Amino acid sequence: MSRAPLLVLASVVSVQVGQAFGKQAFGVLEPAGVVTLRLGLAALVLLVVLRPRPPADARTVALVVAFGTAIAGMNLVYPAMQLLPLGIAMSLLLLGPLTLALAGSRHPVDAGWALLAAAGVFLIGRGAGPLPLVGVLLALCAGASMAAYLLLSRRAGTAQPGTLALAVTWAAAVSLPFGISSSGTELVQPRALAIGLLVAVLSAVLPYSLDLAALRRLPPRTVGVLQSLEPVVGALAGLVLLGELLDARQWAAVGCITAASAGAVFTPRRAAGRPCPDPAGTPASAPGARARPSPSPRSRRPRRTPGAGPAPRSAPQPPRRAGC
Repeated sequence: MSRAPLLVLASVVSVQVGQAFGKQAFGVLEPAGVVTLRLGLAALVLLVVLRPRPPADARTVALVVAFGTAIAGMNLVYPAMQLLPLGIAMSLLLLGPLTLALAGSRHPVDAGWALLAAAGVFLIGRGAGPLPLVGVLLALCAGASMAAYLLLSRRAGTAQPGTLALAVTWAAAVSLPFGISSSGTELVQPRALAIGLLVAVLSAVLPYSLDLAALRRLPPRTVGVLQSLEPVVGALAGLVLLGELLDARQWAAVGCITAASAGAVFTPRRAAGRPCPDPAGTPASAPGARARPSPSPRSRRPRRTPGAGPAPRSAPQPPRRAGC
């Protein structure tokens, strides 16, 4: 069994525990301040560990900016968590990767998973009390950024080493003005720095590194649907670490979105294999391709030239690959 899915699951647990600690820090800092410390300290750790070189060309610069902007957008989930329970915020966040997983699919079963996810969203809106619209919109924007993050992570994983460190540094620079305006000098208090470092390692450095390692082995679509445990782990982290209780409808909503994501990843896909070419290079199963007649044994013998020596023996042909 491949270990790549385990990397994604470890990332899920780490980021949810880190976000629970980050929400606890709202008593010390505003959400924008928590995000600034999270990204700023994560950038420092990654810069020291990876020691990235400056971008070599304009394409790498564009990748760093796009990747870093997506990372900054994912952090909109922190102000959303100030208004929503952690499990609900994670459920709305997961709709971004789930949409990515189902986009363009023609499998009829995927329509059922999309309807199940929609039912989860409906149940979230029909919970015990009305949810703040601003919090819902922030969580959905974070989900859209997460979908972009998954698409760009594969390119970042194959780019020059240190792209992740540069992207997180850009994300920290984007968040810095908001953090300073909301928290000011509280950002440099020892307690705030300690909490920020813990949140940075658990919810940024470790998950981003695990995601990149997984995305070198798995396509973005598979990684996106493996995030199906995000709402459940987030709800459990909120229950254990924050004392957040969800009602029956909210738990049902978390279950619907989780089941939709898990179902999407377990839905069988038809592999599009390439046909084996014939010796002349034309695919044997290509439309309109004609089968070449097999030469007779007599025609395989090399012709002798008058006055020439004995005919050379033909070299043995290598065996064909299995399945060809």
